[in-house]
Amino acid sequence: MPMLHRPHLSRRNLLRASSMAAIAGLSPLPALAKGPMHTDQVPTFYRFKIGTAEATIISDGVLPLGDPHAAFLGPTAAEIDSMLTANFLPTQSAPLQQNTLVLNTGERIIIFDNGMGISKLFGDTTGKLLTTLKQAGIDPKDVDALVMTHAHIDHCGGIAAADGTLNFPNAQLYIAESDFNYWTDEQKVGPQLKAFYDQTKHNLVPNKDRITWVKDGQEILPGIHAILAPGHTVGHTMFMINIGNDQLCYIGDLTHHPVLLLQKPLTEFAYDTDPKQSAQTRVKMLNMLAANKTMILAYHFPWPGLGHVAKDGDGFRYFPAGMNIMEVAPG
Repeated sequence: MPMLHRPHLSRRNLLRASSMAAIAGLSPLPALAKGPMHTDQVPTFYRFKIGTAEATIISDGVLPLGDPHAAFLGPTAAEIDSMLTANFLPTQSAPLQQNTLVLNTGERIIIFDNGMGISKLFGDTTGKLLTTLKQAGIDPKDVDALVMTHAHIDHCGGIAAADGTLNFPNAQLYIAESDFNYWTDEQKVGPQLKAFYDQTKHNLVPNKDRITWVKDGQEILPGIHAILAPGHTVGHTMFMINIGNDQLCYIGDLTHHPVLLLQKPLTEFAYDTDPKQSAQTRVKMLNMLAANKTMILAYHFPWPGLGHVAKDGDGFRYFPAGMNIMEVAPG
């Protein structure tokens, strides 16, 4: 029986056929299932394990910092552009993430930093914490502790609603006393950062009786130790979490940018209370974290902010951790 000839449907043949159809005046079949375009972004969450505890990273949304040349001081504009371009990052903007950690130990639920709240100082892309908590199945009434690295506007804004009602009615607050005293003093904060003062006045001052002061080296909650890392603010504090055989350091704002403040860690940041002290603290702490190969969670790094830092010449390099989306199991 003779074999039937089957034309070879190569890309060239398909293109030729399409061209011939166009010449013949034939139109392609109309689209039958056109859907609308969407411009909104859904806040995200990511779960993983720290020992026996369940950890969830919650997004408070993107914080658009603006021109990186105005925020990161020391390197020339050309040096900043070179570092950003080499890492496929924009040179005219510096969008920062807000990665809040929720830790469920089985005994208590602890939230580390709580976002911008109702403030729109940086636009409408922030203040997503309560929405994302709901998506993650976490009830604010079940939260026992709000731990804050410092009292900046994007770290203590989620405590209260616009009318002062507590978003987390059963939570004890944890923060360094020196940071509370500084950022609730209008004279110290100054007029340029009045929005920062307004945030603490709304969220921290009315709830002072709920605050436990955090001290350097203290185990503030089981398995969670405070590490004073001053400079960004007077009482900026990191938190080392040890549960079972797992360890994670929640570094807060030790470094805001995974390139500019790692490749050149002595670069100064415009929002630091003491930029020079902050730079020295950054180098000291990054050296420790790199030497110990400690997993970090950085509040402002690309979502979800988990990874490691390693020495790289006179600076450091960030290695983001892969996300295990197959299961939530002990690492």
